[in-house]
Amino acid sequence: MGRYKSGFKVFRVTPATVGWIAAVLAFLMIGSISAFASDIILLDVEGAITPPVASYIVENIDYGIENGASAVIIRMDTPGGLDTAMRKIIKKEMNAHIPVIVYVAPQGARAASAGAIITLASDIAAMAPGTNIGAAHPVSIGAKSDKEDTTMTEKVTNDAVAYTRSIAHKRGRSEEWAEDIVRKSISTPAEEALKKGVIDIMANNTDDLIASLDGRKIKKNDVTFELKTKDANIIERPMGFRYRLLSTISNPNIAYILMMIGLAGLYFELANPGAILPGVVGGISLILAFFAFQALPVNYAGVALILLAIVLFIAEIKVPSFGLLTVGGVISLVLGSIILFRTPELYAKVSWGVLLPVTALFTAFFAISVFLVVKVHRKSPVTGIDGLIGERATVYKWKSNGTGKVFCHGEYWEATGPPDIKKGTKVKVTDVDHLELKIKPAEDKD
Repeated sequence: MGRYKSGFKVFRVTPATVGWIAAVLAFLMIGSISAFASDIILLDVEGAITPPVASYIVENIDYGIENGASAVIIRMDTPGGLDTAMRKIIKKEMNAHIPVIVYVAPQGARAASAGAIITLASDIAAMAPGTNIGAAHPVSIGAKSDKEDTTMTEKVTNDAVAYTRSIAHKRGRSEEWAEDIVRKSISTPAEEALKKGVIDIMANNTDDLIASLDGRKIKKNDVTFELKTKDANIIERPMGFRYRLLSTISNPNIAYILMMIGLAGLYFELANPGAILPGVVGGISLILAFFAFQALPVNYAGVALILLAIVLFIAEIKVPSFGLLTVGGVISLVLGSIILFRTPELYAKVSWGVLLPVTALFTAFFAISVFLVVKVHRKSPVTGIDGLIGERATVYKWKSNGTGKVFCHGEYWEATGPPDIKKGTKVKVTDVDHLELKIKPAEDKD
């Protein structure tokens, strides 16, 4: 024990006093932690589940953990997405050290395919009235035969069923429903999902959801969380510019346009070396397009057909095919564009409203470019020695021995020709021999 003198009084510090001070400090710390823990992170996901979306969700769940938030709410409206992106989100959901709530909203929204399984994996699943969830059958892509297609589809489906059932079991939700959304592609409205135990809450809006969460207890990874959301501070974390940009270019329509612009730019640069701008724009567009292809089920046979079309357009310039190579290029371009993305899922396909105009525009562009190049190649030379042959000239000075000077192309040239030509006569250049023109009298048709 110790003594401290202050003025005329002496204060004695005893172990009991130290205990009381420690208790007060602990109480104050707990109070401050509880106040801070009332923060809730709100994320918005609208559109396909792609790698940028997965990174956005994972990053903000980590942000919530690091900053002591009491929960993370993912407000979602999605047609589905990539399996790899979905599994990245689910892994973070199930292993995060704070509750993760998925709310399918607003009214009219959906959680289809990958979105349904993400909702199933959440600590608390909620839906707004007028929404639906389900239709998570995996899409088989890239098989080489009917037998391989059947085998691959069965393997992928069984894997998805086992994965979805294990998630439903872990979260105490209907395993039969989880299997049906994969095998039968069923989709369930919000009211029915609540009755079947697929979701935990049906809330009209975000405020209604926050009120419904208050007092709920969640056991997660051997830790029990009690949500205090009555006076919660909602922190909205919208998708940043980087993720919005990456998510935008992952749109198949944008990716397709970027690829076409890139090919056109490189075609211009190769046809006119040193132009610089077409090559720079084309290179940037192709890099962005190939980044987007990582997030999309690309059929590289489609990419090969589009590249073949460019080769055929260029070959038309060198080979006199009377337009057959151009026709082949157009067919290859159209077929490659149609099969570029190998999935029946609408979110991962180029819409016809984009495909047809872009294909028509670039077909016309390449066809006109080839036509103009061929036209120039077939045109008579207008410069150099070859450009003089066939030109008209005026006799400036002439001798009786058939030699003299003529004015042609703004210059005076030594010339040879018939001896009876007179000064001022219009003549035609027939040949050039060592900077000496050979001429003959010009006719009216010349």
